[in-house]
Amino acid sequence: MEVPLNKKRTMWGAVALLLVVSSSSLFAGGFQLNENGARAMAQADAFVARANDASAIFFNPAGIAFQSGNSILFGTTLIAPSVTFYGPIRDANDPNIAVASKMNSQVFNPINVYAKFQVTDDLHVGIAVNNPYGLGTEWPDTWVGRFITTKIDLQTFFITPTVAYKVTDNFSIGGGVNYVFGSVLIKRAVSITSVAVPVSPIVTLDMSAKNGYGWNVGAQYKLPSDISVGVSYRSKVKIDAKGTAAFDPNYAALGLPIGDASATLTLPATGFVGIACKPMKNLELEADYQYVGWSSYDTLAVDFAANPAARNAQPKLYNDTYILRVGGEYTMGDIMLRAGYYFDHSPVPTQTLEPLLPDADRHGFNIGAGYQFTKSLHADLSYMYLKAVQRTAVNTVTNFNGTYNTYVNLLGINLGYSF
Repeated sequence: MEVPLNKKRTMWGAVALLLVVSSSSLFAGGFQLNENGARAMAQADAFVARANDASAIFFNPAGIAFQSGNSILFGTTLIAPSVTFYGPIRDANDPNIAVASKMNSQVFNPINVYAKFQVTDDLHVGIAVNNPYGLGTEWPDTWVGRFITTKIDLQTFFITPTVAYKVTDNFSIGGGVNYVFGSVLIKRAVSITSVAVPVSPIVTLDMSAKNGYGWNVGAQYKLPSDISVGVSYRSKVKIDAKGTAAFDPNYAALGLPIGDASATLTLPATGFVGIACKPMKNLELEADYQYVGWSSYDTLAVDFAANPAARNAQPKLYNDTYILRVGGEYTMGDIMLRAGYYFDHSPVPTQTLEPLLPDADRHGFNIGAGYQFTKSLHADLSYMYLKAVQRTAVNTVTNFNGTYNTYVNLLGINLGYSF
């Protein structure tokens, strides 16, 4: 089959656009993982004002300055999302809204590892390895939205060396740098209308990213009246992703953009401010506000080395957003009981809502417990039920309209050792 040059260029541009659309929701709100410690997670991650275990390196680095001795903390969070899509709908009266498609079942296990060391009475250092952004979605190969997406799998790793200093008995500061690397895999079917193309090719975009850098700072102040205040900030991180685009089957006459591909991705800045109090001897309560600067993610482009003309940029227009958190911990000897709630406001505009990440406003309900086995050894367990508000997408940039219902079960566990 011979394809005219102008049609080849159109095909390249169309495929470039589809790849951009397919990768454009990688870093929406649902891919930000604040659950980086079971103790904090059980309290809805309302933790910046206390930050009283080694996961303070993530939540508020100043917190390690008030922790005596050395400690190691490590664990994981098991995350099982469930999404059902009803549609697609072309208008409000389209009966196809009753047609349901369910995302494949998956379980993700981002890690968190922290090590904290006391150098002097006032100087403390630490290092963390965790996955603040990740997850993915996978739909059946033959589902109605296969030309939008069938699979996405994203992983990011942050390595964060940290220093904290206790300025006075009541005030500390801390900060560190973030070294970031990761990978992303995207798969989808390509829609090509031609009798000479009996099977729609599957495009796989396999990319890795490294050498991203950022920074974080924090401060903590303890008032004499059992009240503590904390603030922290993590900068945005720009990372360059490179990899390959492959098609199966590959119809050579179509001039598909096979080979090297690249994109630049920006992870948003985020800030926390919180206040904690101790209304009674064994009870601690905290309320936090978290800001997420998603407006930095307004456009994403994919470039193809084989044909620079195939480059296409897709506007995303994400909004800055916020998360409200409240939580508490009640201590009974060696047992600690915890609970919390948070509200997460989605950054994704309706016009860019897609099945890669069917994001919506979310409510998180959290419970958990901790147990001190010995003076040095403890364990934390937490559970979260995350329910997204039902959301209907109409007049989207992909013309793939419908209604999404989403919920997620999360189970966190950590072991800690002090010495």
